[in-house]
Amino acid sequence: MGKRSAEVDKYIAKAAPFATPILERIREAFHAASPKVEETMKWSTPHFEKDGVLGSMAAFKQHVAWGFWKAKLMNDPEGLIQPMGESGSMGALKLKNVSELPSKKSMVAYVREAIRLNEEGIALPRPARKQSAVPKVPPALNAALARSRKAKATFDAFPPSHQREYIEWINEAKQEATRERRVATAIEWLSEGKPRNWKYMK
Repeated sequence: MGKRSAEVDKYIAKAAPFATPILERIREAFHAASPKVEETMKWSTPHFEKDGVLGSMAAFKQHVAWGFWKAKLMNDPEGLIQPMGESGSMGALKLKNVSELPSKKSMVAYVREAIRLNEEGIALPRPARKQSAVPKVPPALNAALARSRKAKATFDAFPPSHQREYIEWINEAKQEATRERRVATAIEWLSEGKPRNWKYMK
């Protein structure tokens, strides 16, 4: 069976008078959609779960936000979902009056759509990882790489993270003599196909 939270009771009780009926209607829609919906507090706001997070509601000074965790993937026949952020998750509606809520039938249908996604194990697509730019190669290292075909081939084949380790190590040298020693060592290790931290790798 579903579970109601005393913490959510307190949250609603403390909300501004305009927000209370909105929060209560949203809460009832989640439970009307399935008797197995459970309540929990995450990030200090009420969330609703069944086979994973379904959605949440939050009271602010002038509005109530109501959204779904997988809003980006949900069918939206009434155009209620307003994606937030790159992932498009939550799709929070901003409500200032209880009259702005859709009908109970419509609200329950949206909750059931969120339940369906969880029951079928449909996950949000992961946002594409941003490729971090490799810092500019120091002139001294560049010149040394130009004189060593083996070292250059290794450096060019390394992923950006490995290239960055060498570049930052050389850039951190405060004295010219230290920088020259590190460049020489880098060329030696690169010629042997070694990353900067090879000593610590098993």
